Amino acid sequence: MAMSPNQWTSLSLLLLSLALFQTLTPNSPSPHPNYIVAFRHYAAADTHRAYLRSALRPHGWRWIPRRNPAAAFPTDFGLVAIQDAALVEEIRKLRLVKYVSLDMSYKRGLMSKDRGKVGAFEDGKKMRPGKIFTAMSFCEAEEEKNVANSSSSSVTWGRQLLMQRSQVTSMFGAEDLWAKGHTGAKVKMAIFDTGIRADHPHFRNIKERTNWTNEDTLNDNLGHGTFVAGVIAGVDSECLGFAPDTEIYAFRVFTDAQVSYTSWFLDAFNYAIATNMDVLNLSIGGPDYLDLPFVEKIWEITANNIIMVSAIGNDGPLYGTLNNPADQSDVIGVGGIDYSDHIASFSSRGMSTWELPHGYGRVKPDIVAYGRDIMGSKISAGCKSLSGTSVASPVVAGVVCLLVSVIPESDRKNILNPASMKQALVEGAAKLSGPNMYEQGAGRVNLDLTGGIGFKDHIQKAFEIIMLESYEILKSYKPRASIFPSVLDYTDCPYTWPFCRQPLYAGAMPVIFNATILNGMGVIGYVDSPPTWHPSDEEGNLLSIHFTYSEIIWPWTGYLALHMQIKEEGAQFSGKIEGNVTLKVSSPPVQGEKDPRISICVLQLKLNVVPTPPRSKRILWDQFHSIKYPPGYIPRDSLDVRNDILDWHGDHLHTNFHIMFNMLRDTGYYVETLGSPLTCFDARQYGTLLLVDLEDEFFAEEIEKLRDDVVNTGLGLAVFAEWYNLDTMVKMRFFDDNTRSWWTPVTGGANIPALNDLLAPFGIAFGDKILNGDFSLLGEQNRYASGTDIVRFPRGGYVHSFPFLDSSESGATQNVLTSGSTKADSPILGLTVMGEGRIAVYGDSNCLDSSHMVTNCFTLLRKILDFTSEDARDPALFTDSNKQDSSLYVDDNQLPSRRTNVNFSAYSAIVGKELICRTDTRFEIWGTKGYSLQVRGRNRRLPGYPAIDLGRGFNSTSDGSNIRRPRLTARNKDGSLGNRYLGLFYGDEPDAPMLVGSHWLIPFVVATTGIMLLSFWRIRQKRRRRRKASSSGRLANI
Repeated sequence: MAMSPNQWTSLSLLLLSLALFQTLTPNSPSPHPNYIVAFRHYAAADTHRAYLRSALRPHGWRWIPRRNPAAAFPTDFGLVAIQDAALVEEIRKLRLVKYVSLDMSYKRGLMSKDRGKVGAFEDGKKMRPGKIFTAMSFCEAEEEKNVANSSSSSVTWGRQLLMQRSQVTSMFGAEDLWAKGHTGAKVKMAIFDTGIRADHPHFRNIKERTNWTNEDTLNDNLGHGTFVAGVIAGVDSECLGFAPDTEIYAFRVFTDAQVSYTSWFLDAFNYAIATNMDVLNLSIGGPDYLDLPFVEKIWEITANNIIMVSAIGNDGPLYGTLNNPADQSDVIGVGGIDYSDHIASFSSRGMSTWELPHGYGRVKPDIVAYGRDIMGSKISAGCKSLSGTSVASPVVAGVVCLLVSVIPESDRKNILNPASMKQALVEGAAKLSGPNMYEQGAGRVNLDLTGGIGFKDHIQKAFEIIMLESYEILKSYKPRASIFPSVLDYTDCPYTWPFCRQPLYAGAMPVIFNATILNGMGVIGYVDSPPTWHPSDEEGNLLSIHFTYSEIIWPWTGYLALHMQIKEEGAQFSGKIEGNVTLKVSSPPVQGEKDPRISICVLQLKLNVVPTPPRSKRILWDQFHSIKYPPGYIPRDSLDVRNDILDWHGDHLHTNFHIMFNMLRDTGYYVETLGSPLTCFDARQYGTLLLVDLEDEFFAEEIEKLRDDVVNTGLGLAVFAEWYNLDTMVKMRFFDDNTRSWWTPVTGGANIPALNDLLAPFGIAFGDKILNGDFSLLGEQNRYASGTDIVRFPRGGYVHSFPFLDSSESGATQNVLTSGSTKADSPILGLTVMGEGRIAVYGDSNCLDSSHMVTNCFTLLRKILDFTSEDARDPALFTDSNKQDSSLYVDDNQLPSRRTNVNFSAYSAIVGKELICRTDTRFEIWGTKGYSLQVRGRNRRLPGYPAIDLGRGFNSTSDGSNIRRPRLTARNKDGSLGNRYLGLFYGDEPDAPMLVGSHWLIPFVVATTGIMLLSFWRIRQKRRRRRKASSSGRLANI
């Protein structure tokens, strides 16, 4: 039956209301968020609850009881459901409260046989609630593909092992320690995993099983916890564990759906402390090293003399992908290798990224172990073979249990601790040939033994040596402090990469080396006096070292950072500098001792030095303006990548840009890093400033100085941008049911509005298209992956355009309207001269970033640097057809704009912060605002910005009388542009996390509005019908 116009109108109004309801309402309602309230002291849970009740109003919050084995012991936190966000701040201000944090959840991801990783995100969307978690489990073992440069003997041996399913225990010489009576007896091993079955035939000493989840079972229904326990303590002849007599304490902290909450871990950790565990294995991890309750509890675990072993992560072969807690210095972080002594492709690589942008990362993993094709126990019975760093971790945990049993039980607490065990492991290991220290840590073992034995015996004997050497170290151990790594040798390449790839020279930014202090003397220690540099000869005095370090070493570990510069008098020196750095560490005396324990640590240096390179060969990399996850939702640079949505690899020359760094060194360039503002370098020393994939804002002083550096000092500028589109950012949002908050990207792949401010003095700006496609340039095929376009460029410059589809939200709409087949030419590469300097801009950085690189653009980068540093012009880039006869220009209102209601200061090193040069800069400007014009030799004021003459460009010398400051894009500092909830519909979304209060309010308002509109419409229709009827009556009476 056909519908009347009135029915159609009613239906339309109802559909509109439903559409608004669906748009503004999350997919499913969730309870109020749970918060971890950390207290300053341990007490009974009821005591903490009573304190909150006495200090807070009775409504708006609810104490959540935790019924688990830890309830019998004092606790230092409570779990509270909070309905009113204002209460969070009230609780934070309470005198006995240490901090308040959301109760994050962990999601373990499984690696399938095809190596596809499934974590918290699938197809670009967050599919599961809770804390973002990387793929950290295992896959069924499979034969590793042949690795280039492998010897035939090692490949053959690896294949034999794969076919025979050899016992990993025999490879480490465990039988020799078993024969001596060391089998792990009276060692309490805590396995934090998916549980274990009580009657499993592979275990002779399951002491206790505890459940910390919201499921009513102690059993392992996934197999992960059982397998881990089997590697550590299994007794089946086909899959022997290292320490069969170890006492197993199975902590079930993951559900069958592989989910866990921080609060579950905190209770379980407290119970492990209360029950005096010796060793703890944790085969999980993620990128969020800022989950404060979790990180602090790890420190407390190790401070209570529990040796923690954890998997470094399955995010290899990418660099900068270390997982927490394995990246903590007090934890033994374990990477994976295969039976051919290659780093397993899945094993995460260092360095740590906590210290960026001002410092430099630590060496991790600490050690590597077999992680491919390891035999372990099945859920009920039998054995299977699996791979992953969460398999390598229990290999080391099993070794640790075996070594703990070497020490008489009465002496264990006096000798064994997280630092002494790590000392025994790293000093008993030796380097593998090939991998660098950020791949292998201390390594496994040096296979360069005496000849005369077969390869199988050769490698087995080597493993016995590492095991027995660690055994001998512990057997004769005297408490001491040490430094790891203990040697920095520039001649030992590739192990000391990246240091061995670039020598020191005068005038460079400080080279920072970050070592770890291991203090086996006590949980707390002190650096008694500043470290000292002792050169071995006269040339060593050319080296100047400033130190930053942990004055208080706790728990068990600290850091020692060397900031190394060659003095100006060494500008022409070429050779080696050798010597030692010494550090005096003390710890309080233990029971029965009168005097403090004292140890002198030594770090050996052997450095290469060359004469200062010419300016044209020196490149400065801007690290300061890079922002990564955590804490903000910084999205990936390539939108084609659907299961890794966060930019969390550090964006450093030596993490996800390490291949580019090696290429630049091979080409003859020297690349230095700046982790401070752009006012903190002397532009006269560098050929090009390289800005790649930057997310932060810029100080006004930086914009002024860079303009002067380029125009008057001749600095070259190379910019590689990324996508930025507000509508697309809004579409990438997700609602986190766990924290009950919306997560929307803080910025795009790059912060285009900020870059446009920086480039405004030169008449250059990027747009908000998201371009994808293949193109040919310089004789090479290239992939443009989620790059942006150039919308402003001065006349006289050279611009290269190519036909691409725009995949942004607005571009997709246009594609639909034009049948989706039209590819418009978009400008993506521009090169121009600016006064004495030269500038090149390109709209995509994925071709330099090894994280998601499809094709590299290293040839283009080299040609760009040739131009910006030396004015060398490749004919293919500087053709008449590409020269701009008129300027590219769009109005200000067409440029990309900033999000109006994002609290960017929470993630920025600029917004709301003070401009200051930190310890990554030249020693003479530490703690200052940087180089003034007087320092650079110009006794005059910095000129203002020249007015960009869009008719003639800016390729000639500017008229100093016609100058002005550029108009920066306006930034809205508040949310006054409209209702914050309706703003979600129009795209003004908050960054994560913003609590969404009163879920019923939005649908209630929308539904009420729809009903009112429908009612008004019906009343109006009735009035029309009455008037029509009245009119008809009057006509009838005529």
